[in-house]
Amino acid sequence: MTFISDQQSDTGLNIKLQVNGQPVHAQVSVRQHLGDFLRESQGFKGTHIGCEHGVCGACTVQVDGRAVRSCLTLAVQADAAQVFTIEGLSDDPVVRALQDSFVRCHAMQCGFCTAGMLLTAAELLQAQLEPSRDEVREYLSGNYCRCTGYESIVNAVMDAAQTLREASGE
Repeated sequence: MTFISDQQSDTGLNIKLQVNGQPVHAQVSVRQHLGDFLRESQGFKGTHIGCEHGVCGACTVQVDGRAVRSCLTLAVQADAAQVFTIEGLSDDPVVRALQDSFVRCHAMQCGFCTAGMLLTAAELLQAQLEPSRDEVREYLSGNYCRCTGYESIVNAVMDAAQTLREASGE
């Protein structure tokens, strides 16, 4: 990620990045958050803007392979980056397993937090397929859910981990 693009104009900066595998060239305000850019300019509504302080995790997206809060990341910081939203990762095996487990374990209600939960949990499961329940709780501690509580969410992550282990032959 970079802070300043080489091409600057009076109305903003020109950025080039990949969003969900597709090249994007755009002019953005230097103060526009990545989440707003993805929702408003690119139409990816799965990225929800909640607290706008990086606390709730609803705006989590993947930038260069890492889960980041898009409300704390400026669009210009994503210049030259690969950005994935939940829409672009729905076919990823880890995200797919998590989505299936969230449904099976009743781990969502209104859905506002779900994309952020899935992308954060996917980062955990990509790093380790045998987390403890406490490790799942700790990893998801920056993602808030106001509807379900967290037991069903932890159950879903543990279920997805088991599914992925079985699929990999472990």
